[in-house]
Amino acid sequence: MNMSSIAPEASTPANSISNAIDLIGETPLIRLNKLPKALGIKCEVLVKAEFFNLGGSTKDRVALRMIEEAEKAGKIKPGDTLIEPTSGNTGIGLALIAVLKGYKTIITLPSKMSLEKVTILRALGAKIIRTPDDAAWDSPESHHQLALWLQSVLPNAHILGQFGNPENPQAHEETTAQEIWRQTKRQVTAIVAGAGTGGTITGLARGLKKHNKNIKAIGADPRGSILAAPDSLNKEHLHEPHQVEGIGGEFVPGVLDRNIVDKWYKTTDRESFYLARRLIAEEGLLVGGSSGAAMAAMFKAVKDFDFKEGDKVVVVMPDGIRNYLSKFANDDWLKANNLFPLDGRDLPFPPLSCTENTTAMSNEMDDLSSQLLSAQLALPIRPPGSCREKTEVVDDHAHHDFHIV
Repeated sequence: MNMSSIAPEASTPANSISNAIDLIGETPLIRLNKLPKALGIKCEVLVKAEFFNLGGSTKDRVALRMIEEAEKAGKIKPGDTLIEPTSGNTGIGLALIAVLKGYKTIITLPSKMSLEKVTILRALGAKIIRTPDDAAWDSPESHHQLALWLQSVLPNAHILGQFGNPENPQAHEETTAQEIWRQTKRQVTAIVAGAGTGGTITGLARGLKKHNKNIKAIGADPRGSILAAPDSLNKEHLHEPHQVEGIGGEFVPGVLDRNIVDKWYKTTDRESFYLARRLIAEEGLLVGGSSGAAMAAMFKAVKDFDFKEGDKVVVVMPDGIRNYLSKFANDDWLKANNLFPLDGRDLPFPPLSCTENTTAMSNEMDDLSSQLLSAQLALPIRPPGSCREKTEVVDDHAHHDFHIV
């Protein structure tokens, strides 16, 4: 039988992607359901899920914009080397686009940044140089100054410079802000975002306020950083180290317009990781730690601005859990950094909505442990060591994974 007579010749689907770069932007806007209710919030809370971008973060937009505008201006060409000081996400975006466009990349980043980011950068072929965490931004040992030195000694090397490049906020003004305006059907009340370079909050505020000057821009800045305004907000815990990655800084970047932000809130590691873990556990959103910082700022802003039912507050989720599996997503890491348990007891938030079930669940797991012990004799192959020893190890580490080896 001639199969062509009953089935059309295979063709490329109309919705296929011709280039991976097309997967940057147009990220979903997702309504939160359980968490706002648990926190006593009446307004609608929506999250801009930027971890749906190709490289996993909002910085993909910035990386693409900086590269393409530099190409248009004749400043860079395939085969050149792109150098960037970064906390990781911009580096991943640049390295990813460099692979697709034919550039080499060198990334300088502080040692505290997650192993996951470094692993991804290496997989993308980037050269990585890690710098001391305690190096001041203007010291020769910092990732900023090291990048400048590398640019001066390497041929055809360029720093696109996310901290001072106007294409950084422009990327968000022209894309992210317009997507939010369209996705909310022009009904957005406020936007909340953390600040690292400041490009996201600056671009969003500019883009949305052009549509409606009454839209509130809310900034989240970690304790120890100096980006919040007025400066008096930063005096307490000045230069104190923070574990949340991708936000905060010890100098005000050129692309950050602090005054376009209607109100800044300082955030802590504990509340940031607590709310990030709640987003994961209650909303099923696999977010990074800075998403929790933005949520903390949102919670405070809802009270201060008295956002009510009918208002729409959009919170930017800059990246996902992929980058932090060995960090805040890991209870052992939280313990090592004196951040465990993340139960909210010392934070200004209502308890987990599932708290009432936690004790029952714990009791059920204890029963399961007992059942496993009772089933020891029924095992066709007796594992080395007793089940009791294995479950004691599990209990010691507060996990409920059972391994028969």
